[in-house]
Amino acid sequence: MIFASQRVLILLLCSAALASSPAHAANATRARPTRPTTPDNATAYKGAIIIDAAAGNTLFEDRADVVSPPASMTKLMTFAVLHDLIRSNRLTLETPVTVTAADSKIGGTQVWLKEKEVFPVEELLYAMMIQSANDAAYALARTAAGSVDAFVELMNAKARELGMAHTTFRTPHGLPPANRRIADGDLTTPRDFALLSRHLVQKTDVIRYTSVKTRNFGPPVRTKAVEMINHDHLVDRVDGVDGLKTGFTNGAGFCLASTALRKGRRVIVVVMGSPDSKTRDLKVAEFLERGFAALPIGGPAFNSEAPASPVAAAPLSAAEKKAAVAAPPPADAPPVIKFSLPKK
Repeated sequence: MIFASQRVLILLLCSAALASSPAHAANATRARPTRPTTPDNATAYKGAIIIDAAAGNTLFEDRADVVSPPASMTKLMTFAVLHDLIRSNRLTLETPVTVTAADSKIGGTQVWLKEKEVFPVEELLYAMMIQSANDAAYALARTAAGSVDAFVELMNAKARELGMAHTTFRTPHGLPPANRRIADGDLTTPRDFALLSRHLVQKTDVIRYTSVKTRNFGPPVRTKAVEMINHDHLVDRVDGVDGLKTGFTNGAGFCLASTALRKGRRVIVVVMGSPDSKTRDLKVAEFLERGFAALPIGGPAFNSEAPASPVAAAPLSAAEKKAAVAAPPPADAPPVIKFSLPKK
C-alpha cells in the first residue's frame, strides 16, 4: 500500500511539472478554442429579412417565414390601428384616456399607470413606442375600441389587409398568455413584419415616435416624471436608424424591426428569435449595411405618403431640441456607425 501511494504521488508530481512546462503551456494555449465575436446566422436568430422600403423588394432573407412570437414588436400593429382610428376621426391625439384598474395591473415593461389617472392619447403613444409600456398599449386599445378584444379584432383585420398571411394577434402589447403556450399567443413571421414596417414608414408618422431617444412621461399629471429611454439601442448609434421596435419574451427571444434612411433610400430589417440583445443588435446593424450595399443603383428613392404630423407644432422635448440644433452631416459623407460590428 505504501508503494502504491508513492507511485500515485510521483505521477501527480510529474503531471504538475509537465503542466507548468513552457512547451505544455504553449500547446495548451494553441489548443484552447477561440470564441467567435458573434454567432453565425444559423444560431443568431430564428428568422430574418431585409427589404427595400421604397420598392418592397427583398434584398436578403433567411428563414423569413418561420412563425414565432413577436413580443413587444406587436405594438407596431397597435400603432397602425390607432393611426387608422385617428385618421378616421374616431380618435384624436387629445382624447383623454382614463386609467382603469385593469390597465394598471398589466405586467412587464410599463410606465406604472395608476387607476383614475388621465392622459391624452398622444402621451400614451410615446410611452408605448419609447418605453414599450404594456400598460399604455392596453389602455389605448381599450379606449380606442371599447374593449381590448374588439381592438385585437381590428389588429387581425389590418394584418389581413396588409397581406400578413401567417400572423395572428391576441394582445395589443405582445405579452405571453397566462399558460405560457406559444401557440396561444401572438404569432407572426419576419416577412409579415417587414410588410407591416413598410406600411408604417410609408403611410404613418410612426418615425416621429420611434426616433425619440429619451422623453419624460407623467407631468403635469404627476409631480415626478418617468424618464423613458428608447429600447432600440441602434437609434442614434447606427447611421440613419430612426425606428422601429424591439421585443423580448422567453418564448420569442430577442426581436427587432429596424429601419434606416440614408441619402433618400430606406432599408427595413426584421430579425426574430435571437438568443440575446447583443447578438440581435449586431446582426441588425450588419444587415442594415448589407441592405444598403445591395440596393440597386438608380433605384427609387423612398418617399413617405404620410400626411404632415398632426403634432408637429407640439413643444419639443429636451432630446428633440438637441437633435434639432445638431449640425447634419454633408450629403456625401460616408455612413457614421457608432456601433461595433462583428469582425469577419
